[in-house]
Amino acid sequence: MTVSERAYELATAAAQAAADKKAQDIVIIDVGDQLAITDAFLLAAAPNERQVLAIVDAIEERLLELPEKAKPVRREGERGGRWVLLDYVDVVVHVQHTEEREFYALDRLWKDCPTIPFVDRDLVDAESAAGSTVAE
Repeated sequence: MTVSERAYELATAAAQAAADKKAQDIVIIDVGDQLAITDAFLLAAAPNERQVLAIVDAIEERLLELPEKAKPVRREGERGGRWVLLDYVDVVVHVQHTEEREFYALDRLWKDCPTIPFVDRDLVDAESAAGSTVAE
């Protein structure tokens, strides 16, 4: 893994914020070996423009809550709400409408790069709760 600790912290915090807002197909791609401008891409999708914007807002809020606050140096695409890019230098966040996600297929474009594992903590908590109920 070539991502810095900071990039990992930003990417996983942003991914969890996206998951909390019901983002779909969340993927973190380690692009550090391929690009000099960033360490990782976070990709997330939503079925409508309103949800894309809600996810973007949640990510920005979450990264501002980190001990070492993070603000994007660049934000693009907000007007249409179909594909919003947040550039945090170490991590570039792409929140896309489901149609754009399928059409542009950034996952396939960067398929040679390793992914960074991300598991929604709510899914882990639900599985733990279900496991303890079954064991009783």
